[in-house]
Amino acid sequence: MTRDEVFDRLEEIFRDVFDDDSITLYEDTTADDIDDWDSIEHITLISAVEKEFKMKFSMGEVSGMKDVGEMVTILMQRGR
Repeated sequence: MTRDEVFDRLEEIFRDVFDDDSITLYEDTTADDIDDWDSIEHITLISAVEKEFKMKFSMGEVSGMKDVGEMVTILMQRGR
């Protein structure tokens, strides 16, 4: 899977979780860039991503993610 394919899948998840079809993700997208992305929605988002990609993030990965680009990197490493 390419980085662009991971971004496309993530974008659909973000749009579904935040109920906003206008969301466009970039490498540096953070919670500050998306309305309603708070700690509760973060848990929902992580769960949805784990389900879609059939994997589980470690606590260190979740707490260490600074932006969507880091999430994509982790997903790509796990997909190998």
